[in-house]
Amino acid sequence: MDKRKVITAYKRGFITVHECAQILGIDTSQMKGLMNDPNLNVDPHLLRSQHSANG
Repeated sequence: MDKRKVITAYKRGFITVHECAQILGIDTSQMKGLMNDPNLNVDPHLLRSQHSANG
């Protein structure tokens, strides 16, 4: 599963931080690092539209 989609689901309140960490296979304490990762904070829908414009 795409990490960005899981993080987006967490940010939108669809899943808890514990569920998010469990899906990603990391500790809940590692979630803070992922939340600060600029590559994972981009909305997957925006990435898709950017790729289609370049391709």
